[in-house]
Amino acid sequence: MIRLLLAGVLALGLSAATAQETRDGSIERVITDQIAAFQADDFDTAFTFASPGIRRLFGSADRFGRMVRQHYPMVHRPGAVRFLDQREAGKIRRQRVLIRDGAGAFHTLFYDMIDTPGGWQIDGVQILSEPQVGA
Repeated sequence: MIRLLLAGVLALGLSAATAQETRDGSIERVITDQIAAFQADDFDTAFTFASPGIRRLFGSADRFGRMVRQHYPMVHRPGAVRFLDQREAGKIRRQRVLIRDGAGAFHTLFYDMIDTPGGWQIDGVQILSEPQVGA
C-alpha cells in the first residue's frame, strides 16, 4: 500500500515537473510581439512571426493582415491577453491564450507554435470557444 501511494506521489510530481518544463516564455514573447505589431497595424512585422507555411499560404503581409482583421478581430485589437497552459502535440507546441476583446467578450485560442532555425514561429491559430461576456 505504501509503495502504491509513493508511486502515485512520484508520478504526480513528475507530471508537474514535465508541465513546468514545457512552458516556454519565448513562445509568449513571439505571440505578444505579433499582437503588438497588429495593434500598430504593422502587418509587415506581424507577418514575420508567422511560420514559413503560413507565409506561403497568404503570400503577402497585406493579405495576411486582411485575414486577421476579418476573422480574428480579437487578436487584431485585444483588450487584454492572458497566457494559459502550453501543451506538446508532436512537433508543435500549443499555447492556450485567453483574450478579452474591446467589447469585453472573452475568447480562448490555441496558438500552434513550431520551432524553426530562427526561433519559435506561429503556425496557426484556432478559436476554441465562442465569446463569453464577463468573468
